[in-house]
Amino acid sequence: MKQYIVDAFTKEVFAGNPAAVCCPDRWPEDALMCRIAMENNLSETAFVVREGDGLRIRWFTPGGEIDLCGHATLASAYVYFRFLDPAAERVTFQSLSGPLTVTREGDLLAMDFPAYELSPTEVTADMAAVLGVRPQEAWLGRDLLCVLDRPEDVIALKPDLAKALDLPGLLLHATAPGTGEADCVSRTFAPKLRVDEDPVCGSGHCHIVPYWANRLEKDNLTAYQASPRGGTLYCRLAGDRVVLAGRAALFSQGEILADP
Repeated sequence: MKQYIVDAFTKEVFAGNPAAVCCPDRWPEDALMCRIAMENNLSETAFVVREGDGLRIRWFTPGGEIDLCGHATLASAYVYFRFLDPAAERVTFQSLSGPLTVTREGDLLAMDFPAYELSPTEVTADMAAVLGVRPQEAWLGRDLLCVLDRPEDVIALKPDLAKALDLPGLLLHATAPGTGEADCVSRTFAPKLRVDEDPVCGSGHCHIVPYWANRLEKDNLTAYQASPRGGTLYCRLAGDRVVLAGRAALFSQGEILADP
């Protein structure tokens, strides 16, 4: 099957978040998709298969399947527009999180995603022990969102990922006010999915954007993920949806020889 590796939320390779995009003619067995994701050892491997007149997408981390992933959807849309239908202006993927539409907006690809509903949760000593700094606030959706005072605190994080396994939520996001053009900065850790740090997390911003849009009282945000690779997302809150836009760059293309 064809496989592409695309760096998402960046305009150049070796930055942003790399995702593998596999395009088999039919669905492989789940066990094989898990093994391919483990072999790739990226935070996400996406599988895109045509079903009738549409497309379905599934995402696998090295730790198993996940219900929503932004950067691998952006990477899959990049592959679709570049290799499968260069004349298209939009593509919709059916997924575990419902239909996800990606639209060309100049040199950006804009994804229409569901926003997670956040509930305030108690800041605990365990959170402080994991992060090495006490959050000023904590919120829970699918993931745990910890709000820190300064962007420098987010950048300097060296979390105890073994202890993070005991925190609530699937992923752990740390965020703080931004500087310069960025309204907010963040980092994402996912040891429960066998991913130490997710370099630029789209689904994480389905938590981060609703929080900052409410706090800053603005719907349009520029978000920077301050991982060592780094990446920029251009975001808009639209009711119970989040539009996440970014660029992508092709790193490689090849063929997986395992029979699906």
